[in-house]
Amino acid sequence: MMLLIKPEYYGEFVEELAEMHRLRYRVFKQRLEWEVQVKGDMEVDAFDVVRPVHLLLRSSEGRLQGCVRLLPSTGPTMLRDTFPVLLDGQPVPRSEKIWESSRFALDIPPDAPKAGGGLAAATYQLFAAMIEFGLSLDLCNIVTVTDARMERILRRAGWPLCRIGRSRALGNTSAVAGYLEVSTGALERIRQAGQISGPVLWAPVVRAAA
Repeated sequence: MMLLIKPEYYGEFVEELAEMHRLRYRVFKQRLEWEVQVKGDMEVDAFDVVRPVHLLLRSSEGRLQGCVRLLPSTGPTMLRDTFPVLLDGQPVPRSEKIWESSRFALDIPPDAPKAGGGLAAATYQLFAAMIEFGLSLDLCNIVTVTDARMERILRRAGWPLCRIGRSRALGNTSAVAGYLEVSTGALERIRQAGQISGPVLWAPVVRAAA
């Protein structure tokens, strides 16, 4: 099941959002050992209070498996306000046709179902949800700051990152900024590689069930 949580519906998903922050803590603080802000067993940062959209993926058993955060590039973004060095002097993305994704995280067991390229099926489901959300807003791109590991995953999935600048060492990882295409073609490639037969966001307003 995929949840699409917009700011006006935060109050209906308090427990789900808390669970998301705990998942991010496990992934970014404990597993990847990134220098992130934490509150108890939750990872929370300044961009969680500027009313982002969240995509949450649950397994058929009800366990939260993954998440991603989405913000319009016309407001505060991680690339503009935290990692401008990754722009390499290029203009800051700022357009109603571009949103920023961040905090993409998966917490799945090693034996989770796989799809194309040996990637987890859950990875493709979140990628597909991101593109479907983008198409619902008539976006042309999603901009993101990510690490070298995720850049390789995106390439294997058939949704390659178009770099803005060169990668740089940030903390204990190598970070890079770039654009991800939002188009029906990109969606079809992800669906085919991920063995996804149709939309993962059935109702791209509040909830979606796969």
